[in-house]
Amino acid sequence: MADDTSIFIGASRKPDDSYQRPEQLLLQYGNRHGLVTGATGTGKTVSLQILAEGFSNAGVPVFCADIKGDLSGIAMMGTAQDFLVKRAEQVKLDPYDFQEFPVIFWDLFGEQGHPIRATISEMGPLLLSRLMNLTDAQEGIMNIAFRIADEEGLLLLDLKDLQALLANIAERADEISARYGNVTKPSVGAIQRTLLVLEQQGAKNFFGEPALRIADIMRTTRDGRGAISVLAADKLMMNPRLYATFLLWLMSELFEELPEVGDPDKPKLVFFFDEAHLLFDEAPKVLIDRVEQVVRLIRSKGVGVYFVTQNPLDIPEKVLAQLGNRVQHALRAYTPREQQAVRTAAETFRPNPDFDCATAITQLATGEALVSTLEAKGIPSMVQRTLIRPPSSRLGPITPAERQKLIQESPVAGQYDEVIDRESAFEILQKKAKEAQDAEQQAGSGGSRWTIPGFGNDDPPQSGGRRAPAPRPSNRQTVAEAAIKSVVRSVGSSVGRAIVRGILGSLSKGR
Repeated sequence: MADDTSIFIGASRKPDDSYQRPEQLLLQYGNRHGLVTGATGTGKTVSLQILAEGFSNAGVPVFCADIKGDLSGIAMMGTAQDFLVKRAEQVKLDPYDFQEFPVIFWDLFGEQGHPIRATISEMGPLLLSRLMNLTDAQEGIMNIAFRIADEEGLLLLDLKDLQALLANIAERADEISARYGNVTKPSVGAIQRTLLVLEQQGAKNFFGEPALRIADIMRTTRDGRGAISVLAADKLMMNPRLYATFLLWLMSELFEELPEVGDPDKPKLVFFFDEAHLLFDEAPKVLIDRVEQVVRLIRSKGVGVYFVTQNPLDIPEKVLAQLGNRVQHALRAYTPREQQAVRTAAETFRPNPDFDCATAITQLATGEALVSTLEAKGIPSMVQRTLIRPPSSRLGPITPAERQKLIQESPVAGQYDEVIDRESAFEILQKKAKEAQDAEQQAGSGGSRWTIPGFGNDDPPQSGGRRAPAPRPSNRQTVAEAAIKSVVRSVGSSVGRAIVRGILGSLSKGR
């Protein structure tokens, strides 16, 4: 049974078909990452739920996506139902206590949870290019745009900042092409059209301030339990590229901001990436390589990443090799690809002489799984056919009224609700454009600066009859102040960068 050092997953089946041996996940290896796979309806969501409950009770904050709304029930106390009580008896879960868990609901659209935002600068050119499905030439222009923003002190916070900068680049195409390479107006126009589509799909709500503070998804309660951050993703899944890009950005922010802790007694945060195949679909090799690198290195930050997907073939082999804790639900093997998936899943387990792993995967009942976790010294345990324990919280979704009440009582209530629109690239470029227009109009008037009484030009002239030229407005101070504000906002970062970029945004430099 679980204790202060482990999470009770279920009980493994003995040769006589009884369940007796407890299967546990040791907390000290919780940051060695994991994988939960299985066909639709085989129990993946329940496995995710009981793992999230276990980590929370151990004082570990959890972040997970709720794809269908079913996971929201973790915020409410479970009720005794016959099949749950029977399952608890089968796995010898005594006592079987019901519990509600501390949950914070988030939503990129701000409808079913607190809004989540990130700035354009934090997202970086590579992830934006991935999100917008840009060509190589268009991605090059995006990198140039970020370089110019750095050089000219232009904060890129929301979509209108990026749109204004791109328009400015199009106007200066000849000058910029001479410095950085070919920049064509048609390519810039294509990026601007893609931004418009992105805006109509709801990305306008995501880009801006106040940006999400990593500390707010790493909260613990007064009684020592870890808060469970649940991202409402049912609407977000209508734009799967935005979903995958956001979670990848979040993982990279965790990697950059958290300090090195080595191998702690328990993770600092556990991150569940549901529908994980969306991260790797049509992803360029350089992005997959960086994901593999982040997954490998983020362990030393105390963060465990658990991928949840239907098919183990959805995960690249390099990433799959980093996942030490495995929960494999049933797979169907009707097509050649499905049969290959079964073989792949079976080969990743340490064999058990009591049964054939490949055959067992196709015969698992709902709620059963093949489980292998890391034991002492980080060695994978022998795979066991395991009946997963029942959850302590509610199975199924909560009501809209219950969700709204929890949002209002949340520890971050009111912190992210109002959009902040401070001076950034859009406003600065508008000022520069107005100054240029005023200068052009002044030059077109003939340039006379003599005093003409009665025409609003009656200031005392200088000696010789000439009027002192009016000082031109300068935005130097404004840019400096904006840059300082940016540093202050990101002061929690380990490097205190002037414009927060996100670790994956730097990938373009290595391409």
